[in-house]
Amino acid sequence: MKRSIYILIVLIAAVLSSCRKDASVSPEVPIPVDPSSGLSFYLVNEGNWNGNNSSLDFYDSKTGIYRRNIFEQANPEVTLGMGDTGNDIGIYGSKVYIVMNASNKLIVLNKKTQRQLAQVAIPNGRYVTFHKGKAYVSSYETIDGKRNNPLGSVARIDTTSFAVEKVVNVGRQPEEMAIVNDKLYIANSGGYDPDNYERTVSVIDLNTFTELKKIDVAINLHRLKADKYGDLYVSSRGDYGDIPSRLFAIDTKTDAVKKVFDIGVSNLCIDDDLAYTYQTEWSNISQTYEISYNLIDIKEEKFLDKSFLKDDVSRKIETPYCIAVDPISKNIYLTDARSYTSPGRLLCFDKEGILKWSVVCGMLPAQIAFLNLNQK
Repeated sequence: MKRSIYILIVLIAAVLSSCRKDASVSPEVPIPVDPSSGLSFYLVNEGNWNGNNSSLDFYDSKTGIYRRNIFEQANPEVTLGMGDTGNDIGIYGSKVYIVMNASNKLIVLNKKTQRQLAQVAIPNGRYVTFHKGKAYVSSYETIDGKRNNPLGSVARIDTTSFAVEKVVNVGRQPEEMAIVNDKLYIANSGGYDPDNYERTVSVIDLNTFTELKKIDVAINLHRLKADKYGDLYVSSRGDYGDIPSRLFAIDTKTDAVKKVFDIGVSNLCIDDDLAYTYQTEWSNISQTYEISYNLIDIKEEKFLDKSFLKDDVSRKIETPYCIAVDPISKNIYLTDARSYTSPGRLLCFDKEGILKWSVVCGMLPAQIAFLNLNQK
């Protein structure tokens, strides 16, 4: 009897040991795709809300190897993985920063090893950007303990100590940010209150870290990108009904709207003199979601009436979710969230919009961050 119990204990221990070992190894294998002359990148997969299934992928452009679920491989001791709802990712210096929205934290990783260096408490964080040794994270909350405060905020974090140094309040439900000439611009959405959307971009002086003003733009703002000419491009999601989505250009010299583009924009990225945008919009005529892929010449501030993708490929993308353009190779990367209930896809196109390769990634592939591993 004792011998039987002993054998049972040994077997259970062996199984548990095997489970712990397997948990530290990704179930995915490296996937060979197409090597590129461009940059490598990280892709954060948002995962389903309250699903605790966010993940991190990595593409090595030199070898053409795409690896999935690398956070778990590099950090087996983190039992619950990355957490819930990876909303944004950025690289600054030797570190990778990932905003985990529902898990209320900012994860900091070593850029080369993916080992976790720190976690910073940020409630309801949205996006991250960087300037002069500081990380700035937008949050739907004020981070002052007053849960009923209707305003959102931006936290300033030291990238050496990882301490939250100061928090400044902005508009309700702030989204993307951009920095131009020591000023931080934040798109306020007010997305929690469809009867009273926000319609402003907050302007923060980074030297004093105080809000200088708010620029009136349009309701329910979301995306915000800076170009090399000192202009900002900010998207309005409208009210998903009577008021359509639109794109606005802001002159940061005057902090005023200088132009309105009569197109809807779900997401955009800027590379050199081109803004790449896509829009997913419900059509009452076709009773389906219609998707468009557009280009804007930002130097001439002119909408180019053509798609940056070939039609035969674009029709196969079910739910575009992220867009990025490699500044070196000019490859265009698009992700497809598909049905939101199955793993997404990452698609790579050349600068002519011709598909080069695609690969299955994680759930809701949300953001790409390019990096040069040769830089410190």
